[in-house]
Amino acid sequence: MRLREIPLTAWIGILGILFAFFCAVFASLIAPFGEREIVAGVWEPANELYLLGTDNLGRDLLSRLIYGAQTTLFVSLAASILSFSIGIFLSFTAAVSGGPIDQGLSRLNDLMMSIPTLIFALVVLAVLPQNIFILIAVMAILDSTRVYRLGRAVALDIAVMEFVEAAKLRGEGRMWIIFREILPNALSPLLAEFGLRFAFSILFLSTLSFLGLGIQPPAADWGGMVKDNKDGIIFGIQAALIPGGAIAALAVCVNMVVDWLLKRTSSLKGGRGDA
Repeated sequence: MRLREIPLTAWIGILGILFAFFCAVFASLIAPFGEREIVAGVWEPANELYLLGTDNLGRDLLSRLIYGAQTTLFVSLAASILSFSIGIFLSFTAAVSGGPIDQGLSRLNDLMMSIPTLIFALVVLAVLPQNIFILIAVMAILDSTRVYRLGRAVALDIAVMEFVEAAKLRGEGRMWIIFREILPNALSPLLAEFGLRFAFSILFLSTLSFLGLGIQPPAADWGGMVKDNKDGIIFGIQAALIPGGAIAALAVCVNMVVDWLLKRTSSLKGGRGDA
């Protein structure tokens, strides 16, 4: 693949994602103030010292936005990686094993998917201790059900191909077939799905934080910043719109890249998709 073949929309998405990750990685170096530092009055307008103004407690909004990128991206990426690890391993195991294992895992997955995701997350997070690792685990488990459906559909298509049958006749073990035969041939559609799940994780985390069960204050994350500053909207203060715009912009950038990946993989076999 040549760089010139990448469309403009995909380049915009890639640059937007790279910028967000740059801010997240170097937050402590590029943020003008500390994450929790109160620097001025409440909801100060933007000026030469506070480029985006201040929030409901007088903290620099730009600094909080940069540190919020660190928290939001770390939690969303960790949850996406964990959900894919769980979903792909279980779905490929079900597709290769068949029989009772496939039926048992698939019915359990259907049961999990029948429960509304947000309601389930709110109930579980309200009962369990509010911890970032528990938050990541809950998000990953809920999202792995969607990954399982796609992974199983793709794996079932690949599992009937001749090279997989040849591996079985050679006496290769189940793990060999999963990781050496099926996974390399399923990477393209799975990478596109990973982008979609990552975008969903960003939105889901922001929703949980807005409802008070995500990232806990005083730590900065974009959903929590919207919650903290929402009361200012009725007074014409736009502090809540800035992190909201950041969430929307990052989600759009991810979707631009995913759309390009889907177009590249649309001609590949292995896509019963959402079957």
